[in-house]
Amino acid sequence: MTLEGLTVVEVGPEAAETVVAIVHAAFGARPALDPPATALDETADTVRAALAEGGGLLATLDGRPVGSVLLVPEPESLLLRRVAVLPDAQHHGVAHAMAAKAELVARDLGMERTRCLARAELPGTVRFWLGQGYVEVAHDGTSLTMVKELPVVVPVPTAEEMHELGRRVAGLLHAGDVVVLTGELGAGKTTLTQGLGEGLGVRGGITSPTFVISRVHPPLGDGPALVHVDAYRLSGAVELDDLDLDVTVEDSVTVVEWGEGLAELLAEDRLEITLTRSVGGPEGPADPAPEARSARVVPVGARWVGAGLSRLVA
Repeated sequence: MTLEGLTVVEVGPEAAETVVAIVHAAFGARPALDPPATALDETADTVRAALAEGGGLLATLDGRPVGSVLLVPEPESLLLRRVAVLPDAQHHGVAHAMAAKAELVARDLGMERTRCLARAELPGTVRFWLGQGYVEVAHDGTSLTMVKELPVVVPVPTAEEMHELGRRVAGLLHAGDVVVLTGELGAGKTTLTQGLGEGLGVRGGITSPTFVISRVHPPLGDGPALVHVDAYRLSGAVELDDLDLDVTVEDSVTVVEWGEGLAELLAEDRLEITLTRSVGGPEGPADPAPEARSARVVPVGARWVGAGLSRLVA
C-alpha cells in the first residue's frame, strides 16, 4: 500500500540485513526496560530464519527503508513481531500503514484476527495499538497480549440473503450487545433487523421505527428483548440520551439504525455493520446487471474476540 511516498510490501529472507538494521535502530532508541528487550539480540541469521518461515513487511518512505514487521502465521491469527520504525521516521504513519497491511495479509491467509505483544512500560506503544482497534486480552508480567478481530465482508445480493444474514448475526448475540447499522436509504437495514429479530425470537413485526424513534420487541422465550432504534431524526447525543436506552441496554440486544457517531455512547463493545450497494455492471449504471449489495461487519471491543464472525459468511 502507498500513501504520500510511503510503501509497505511483503518481503522474505532476502531482506534480512535491512530488517535487522531497522530493528536494532528502533528498539535501541527505546527507554531501558527491565527485563531488557530481546529484540536487540536478533541477528541477520535469526531474522532471515523468521522471514523464511512466516515472511515480513518492509516499509519505505520515499524509497528509504524505515520500518519492518516479522509475521508469524498461527492457526487463526497472524502474530506481528518486532514491529519497528526508525526514530527519525516516526509520526509519518509508518506503523499505521504496516498494521493495515498486516491485516490485509491476515485476510488473504484466511485468519480471523491479528495479534501482537506490547510492553506495559511503554504507554505510547499501548495507546498506538488501542488506536488501531486492538484490545488487551492478557497481561503476563510486563507483556500485554493485544488482539484485533478482523472485519468480515458478506455478499447479500437479495433481500432473502439480507434477512438470513440477520438470523446468523442473531446467533452471535446476547443481552447487552449493541449493533450499529449504517447504510443509505433502501440498503436493507430494516430487512437485516427483521432477520435478527426472527433469530432472537422476539414478538411483533419489525418495521422501520423512523416516526417513533424506538421500539421494544419482547422475547417470546427466555432470550433478550430487541430494542430497535432509528437515529436518523436525532440531532445529537443529548436526544439519544433522552431515549433512556441505558436503562435497557444491559438486558436487551440494541440495534441502532443510522447510529454511527451516536451509538458508541451506549457501549464500548459493539458490532458495526455497514451496508453498501452498487447499481449496474462493469460498464456503469447503464449496464443492466443486477444490484450488488454487501455487509461489512466490524467487531469493536474485547467482547468480540474469538466470537467466530467468520460464521457469518454462508
